[in-house]
Amino acid sequence: MNLADLIRHPAEWRRGSGPMNDVVFSSRVRLARNLAGMPFLSRCSRPQVAEIAETIRQTLMKLALGGETLYVDMEQAAPLDREVLVERHLISRQLVEATGPRGVAVAGDETVSVMVNEEDHLRAQVLRGGLQIDACYAEISRLDAQLEGRLDFAYSSKFGYLTACPTNVGTALRLSVMMHLPGLKLTGQIEKALRAARDMHLAVRGLYGEGTEAIGDLFQVSNQITLGRSEEQIIAEFRDQVVPALIDYERRARQVLLDGRRLALEDKVQRALAVLRAARLISSEETLYLLSHVRLGVALGMVPDVTAEQINELALITQPGHLQKLAGKSLSPQERGQRRAEMIQQRLGATERT
Repeated sequence: MNLADLIRHPAEWRRGSGPMNDVVFSSRVRLARNLAGMPFLSRCSRPQVAEIAETIRQTLMKLALGGETLYVDMEQAAPLDREVLVERHLISRQLVEATGPRGVAVAGDETVSVMVNEEDHLRAQVLRGGLQIDACYAEISRLDAQLEGRLDFAYSSKFGYLTACPTNVGTALRLSVMMHLPGLKLTGQIEKALRAARDMHLAVRGLYGEGTEAIGDLFQVSNQITLGRSEEQIIAEFRDQVVPALIDYERRARQVLLDGRRLALEDKVQRALAVLRAARLISSEETLYLLSHVRLGVALGMVPDVTAEQINELALITQPGHLQKLAGKSLSPQERGQRRAEMIQQRLGATERT
């Protein structure tokens, strides 16, 4: 399997299914590990970095991650391939921008990816559609057990797993959900909700994680505290208190729009759909902005001929890296805008032009 094979099929977690999928786009559980007896990456020599990368790569290729496993050597990968991996949420910008031997192992169904030599020696994640924290945790625990059986990780009886960033020390477990919050944005309550999230010791980031913007009304919400708490405690609070509270905020905001501004909301949804179906040129930012409104309309039953899966697929394949990878060549901004518009109309239907 290669990267071209991967992008021909939508990732399982992007199908628009799963519990609470009207608000929760996806769930992710991530863990960080470092090899015992090796320095953190910032203190490693290049030979040590190469040894770490090869040791972990060989181990990962022997495991059953989920379907056929693809390993991408980031030193050898083309810039466009790196961008596609970021757009698919399989690697971080930090891995792209790093230097030296590093890579990523990706399960064929894209539910599991393991970055090698990003900030820590190893960072594994499991993704599922909707609110599925328990399923993600069960899968990453299975993977962690397999890794523990083959690799010796840096661990302190006092502090837990040792990581490059102090905020990850302890369980080194991070839970996150990607949430679609257009109702809070349209009612002017988004800042209030995000402040409440931060008061609950949550990190709130944009579409591609740390340092990115919440394009398309998508916000990544994750726990911040890993030290001094068990994995079970972290999961229970996040799953049973934190995420339900944010879901409730968003659903109430949507109800406010339906009760008091229904016509204006329907107009916004239908205008967004009309622009997507008629545009000759369109940017990736405008596409995500308009798709967010249509996705809200789909969730509220206002757009019966469009599915959440269609919206999720378009949000991915219209990104710059995917457009060019699917085209098989580099495209200028105008060429991307034209091809993006054509692609949207192929899937959503074009408005008749006279």
